[in-house]
Amino acid sequence: MRYDTLILGAGAAGMMCAAHSGGRALVIDHAKAPGEKIRISGGGRCNFTNLHCTPGEFVGNNPHFHKSALSRYTQWDFIDLVNRHAIAWHEKTLGQLFCDGSAREIIAMLREEMARAGADLWLQTRLADLTHSEGAFTATLERDGVRQIVTAPNLVLATGGKSIPKMGATGLAYDIARQFGHEVTDIRPGLVPLTFPEGRFKPLAGVSLDTCISNERAAFQEALLFTHRGISGPAVLQISSYWREGEEIFVDLLPDTGLFDTLRARRRTHGRRKLINELGHLLPARLVEYLAPDLGLEGNLADQSDTGLRDLEKALKHWSLRPGGSEGYRTAEVTLGGISTSGLSSRTMMSNTLPGLYVIGEAVDVTGWLGGYNFQWAWSSGHAAGRAIRDRLRGA
Repeated sequence: MRYDTLILGAGAAGMMCAAHSGGRALVIDHAKAPGEKIRISGGGRCNFTNLHCTPGEFVGNNPHFHKSALSRYTQWDFIDLVNRHAIAWHEKTLGQLFCDGSAREIIAMLREEMARAGADLWLQTRLADLTHSEGAFTATLERDGVRQIVTAPNLVLATGGKSIPKMGATGLAYDIARQFGHEVTDIRPGLVPLTFPEGRFKPLAGVSLDTCISNERAAFQEALLFTHRGISGPAVLQISSYWREGEEIFVDLLPDTGLFDTLRARRRTHGRRKLINELGHLLPARLVEYLAPDLGLEGNLADQSDTGLRDLEKALKHWSLRPGGSEGYRTAEVTLGGISTSGLSSRTMMSNTLPGLYVIGEAVDVTGWLGGYNFQWAWSSGHAAGRAIRDRLRGA
């Protein structure tokens, strides 16, 4: 069977590419349904993009590679597509956009766009072999117990990274990229909870508060959640993309409070109140009790010197933590690193050394922040590759 384009992966990027590539396109996936990561994202409502999406919210070895695709297909373009399909949506926080109804509406929209473009979709299909010669890719596919040979001059790697293996994630795109001479950077889990040895925060499991978490590379002010294994929540997931094993992170437990000035003012008016009780008005009581032995929170406010209050402020606003690791790909929302951008065109997403080979979405060494940025990269990179394939087929 001959197609113009073979797309490996029926996720966000793959379906977006198929909707724009023109010609005869075939999308394959080993899953029972397309867009499984879309379906589970955002608590089932899909955080499909972010109003504030700019190139600055992405990480990768080349800080400029993603700018071209993102500028040519923006969050406003995708919002327009969503509106044309009459999908109701709302802004939650920090520019994050969610469906009012179900994430399945986004999947249905993409399938409709694919169908309109004439693309075929084969599910529960496995890639058994892949070769390239004389300007065409030849794929041996296993489907319903039958092997079929498909050839196409264009091949798109859209199988994502290794995050959430229970959804079927593998390193297939990396293996194929290496097969055709492309470099794959170091990969690791991203947007992932961080862990600590010996159940350090088990007594605090379930406690949540607004924090600012930082290291020398980045800072994020969002919620932190203590868990039986360590720490999670949006601020932790964000900083995890900038953290390396063995490094410290710093937590400001009172990001909007000048603790020294607050406690010194209360010392003048309520000096007989216990320090630990006053902190309990500013922080979760369980957290104050947990920290009390290390911070020496004995006595009344009147007993605290200015020096003591400044030391307490520093301890609570610059709490140093050294995670032992992360929860790994099992719970990571994305994979950091991937197929090196040095071997790809930032405009077309095509290989610089093998014409007709394209890489899009999470498989590329481009990772966005939490909050819809990675979906936007999927839409933008998929659109860029799709349009480039269309132009190539037309001989442009």
